[in-house]
Amino acid sequence: MPEHSPELHNWRRLFGRGHLSLIHALIIGLSLMMTFGAWYYAKAQTETRTENAFKAARDQAVGLISARMAKYEDALWAGVSTVQSHGGDMSYQEWKEFARSLRVDERYPGINGIGIIHHVEPDQFESYLQTRRQERPGFSVYPEHDNSIRLPISFIEPETLNAAAVGLDVAHEVNRRTAALASSATGGARITGPIVLVQDESSTPGFLFYAPFYTGGRSADTAPGERHLDGMVYAPFVVRKLMAGLLSKDLRNVRFSISDGAEMIYDEHDPADPQFDSSPRFSEKVELEIYGRTWTLDFRTSLGFRQAHSYSQPVLILVGGLVIEALVISLLFLMARSNQRARAYADRVTADLKEKTAKLEKAHDELEQFVYITSHDLKTPVRGIGALTEIIQEDLEDYFNSADADPDVAANLALITERVARMNNLTQGVMEYARTGAHSAEDEELCLQDTIKALRSDFGLSGPQLELSGNATRISTDTFNFVRVLENLVGNAVKYHPDPEHAKIAVTVDDMGSRYAVSVRDNGGGIAPEHHSRIFDVFQTLRRAGEPESTGIGLAIVKKSVEKHGFEVTVQSEIGQGAEFRFSWPRKGQAAPDAHQDKAA
Repeated sequence: MPEHSPELHNWRRLFGRGHLSLIHALIIGLSLMMTFGAWYYAKAQTETRTENAFKAARDQAVGLISARMAKYEDALWAGVSTVQSHGGDMSYQEWKEFARSLRVDERYPGINGIGIIHHVEPDQFESYLQTRRQERPGFSVYPEHDNSIRLPISFIEPETLNAAAVGLDVAHEVNRRTAALASSATGGARITGPIVLVQDESSTPGFLFYAPFYTGGRSADTAPGERHLDGMVYAPFVVRKLMAGLLSKDLRNVRFSISDGAEMIYDEHDPADPQFDSSPRFSEKVELEIYGRTWTLDFRTSLGFRQAHSYSQPVLILVGGLVIEALVISLLFLMARSNQRARAYADRVTADLKEKTAKLEKAHDELEQFVYITSHDLKTPVRGIGALTEIIQEDLEDYFNSADADPDVAANLALITERVARMNNLTQGVMEYARTGAHSAEDEELCLQDTIKALRSDFGLSGPQLELSGNATRISTDTFNFVRVLENLVGNAVKYHPDPEHAKIAVTVDDMGSRYAVSVRDNGGGIAPEHHSRIFDVFQTLRRAGEPESTGIGLAIVKKSVEKHGFEVTVQSEIGQGAEFRFSWPRKGQAAPDAHQDKAA
């Protein structure tokens, strides 16, 4: 892309100062990825749930067909058992009683009836007709055919619905005959290929269901081909009625058709159906092996299925995500513009602050210099007052020893001397406070053991009275002020101890990596908690009657020295429990941290 092309200029305007930054663009990109990811995940989940719903409906239909046919098979074998229990044959009245007790209409919805087909040898045909006509005078066998085998329907109940089937010789037609012979040969239940029942006025596809019975019963020691077929218990079915009793179309959103070979025996895929879907969401063909036949079930979803499993949720997620995305982008643009204005304002304020800070720093330096010079200059007249007081005390020494001496004169001169000493201490403390932090650049590495030895000597302490511990051995940063801090803390611990000869002070310095952690703990009289915040203020003292004079500057110097490096000093103490001062000190080469980020423990 050329350096000065319009496209580059537009990108710079979009992501330049005051517009969207690259971070914002990354946020928008990630947010869009999350939105489309959520949409894709919801879409995939919806598709999975929808497909599972289709499979569940498919499996339910297949399972119901198999279960219902198994139930019908049980009814046929119940009829076979009844025939066997009657000596291998039954009369017309006996079969009617059996069918009545079976309650076909109530317990077996979808079945047309249940009956008996007898196997009649050619030489037994006349005898068979006489037996049947004794039960029903008008009984006849039809139609005529050239097959040697005869398989007439002797009984069927309820007969009022199936009267046309009584006497029908099922051997006359290939599908009926083939299934009957297969059932006889295998000894198992079989169904026929597609046929039209003679009792079905609508002439729709149907089938017969056979269960054979033999002379002498079904002996396990006799092969099916060696048995003598006496007949079959059978049930006729119209597929349309069977499916209506099996699964109501109004209760499901999946339609199916059934084919037996090349012939369609049941079909719900009717374009005239209000629920017909010309482009079904799902479709699948399932082959069902059922009693010697292979049915092909063609499942397709309906419009009801499409409506019940719409893609509205993923679309709502996508639309909602894009709306939120648009709001986020608008918000980012508004924030960017606000940030531009805030940055411009901050630049102006920063410039003003820099100017004011420079003036304040200059004024502060001048003030500290003034305080230092003033304190230094005050020492000269104070020293002169002290010297004159000593001369007066020497000149009046004989007077003080005389009997006429006024004791108030000596007391007043001693008071002047004490006040002069206090003034000297105060001006010296002010000078030290003003110079706090001014020696950092001049310091060299400090040995802590040597420092502790020097403090023992300065305050007249023995080894056990002032001990050093911790993993740090040397300090390299602002050692001058570090020593002054220790001097003030150790000096206070000795000065205000109720019994200095038994004072014990423990100094601990630990190297924490980015800083030193320092603790000075004593066994003195302690400090009441309500005074902890006051003791670090300039000229604040908690001196009680009879205790040594204090300028109230020592702990102020400690605080100022520690805070110069961005840390703070804290105290933990109770009356009678001693006191422990804690603070942090920077390592050499470490920049002073923000005082709010790295406090002393």
